[in-house]
Order: sequence, then structure tokens, then C-alpha cells
Amino acid sequence: QVQLVESGGGLVQAGGSLGLSCEASGRTFSMYAMGWFRQAPGKEREFVAAIRRSGGRTIYADSVKGRFTISKDNGKNTVYLQMNSLKPEDTAAYYCAATLSQLAQYLSSKSAYAYWGQGTQVTVSS
Repeated sequence: QVQLVESGGGLVQAGGSLGLSCEASGRTFSMYAMGWFRQAPGKEREFVAAIRRSGGRTIYADSVKGRFTISKDNGKNTVYLQMNSLKPEDTAAYYCAATLSQLAQYLSSKSAYAYWGQGTQVTVSS
């Protein structure tokens, strides 16, 4: 089992940057692909970015491509999401998630992930 704890959320002005971290418990972190999702009030949780267990391949939602970067440090049991050029529409609770699936076509789907963090709020002011 994996427990995930996000940190790094906060309030930032449009155009600014923010970095999120997600630390995992357990000794098998390197076996998991990791994803970031977000959920705005009144909306469904949506995919943001994912990274395969080795960190060798990443995928992004079109809405964040070129602005967000996901990375994974297996030595620190941590996955990161660096967010640049933030927009008000990026405002949401951000969740990290873990899955043993390595198939890229599944990593953008919420149903692929067995473990979730509690979320961290990101608010972008205009």
C-alpha cells in the first residue's frame, strides 16, 4: 500500500509559478507510475500530467502542455509538478495518485490509479 502526501499549494498571481510535491510512503515507490490530477469546484477531477515509474516518459493534458513539468525522484519517494505561466483557470485542488499500470494510454484515466493523496489547493488570481 502507498500513502501520498501533497504539499506546495498556495496563492499566486497569474503568470507566476508554483511547485507541488507529493511524497510517498513505502519501499516500492519506484514500481509506481505517478499522476497529477486537479478538481475545480463544481467540476469533475481531470488529468494534468503523468510519469512512468522510471521517469523516462511523461504525458500531459493539452491545457498544461508547455507550462507544467512532472518529474519523479525514486530516491526521495517524491513526485513533483512544476507549474509555470499559471492562469486563473488552473485554480483547483491538485491531487497526486499512484498506479502500477505502466501503459501510457491508461495513465490519463482516473480509474487507473489505486492510491490518492488528500490534495493541495492552488489558487491563481487574475
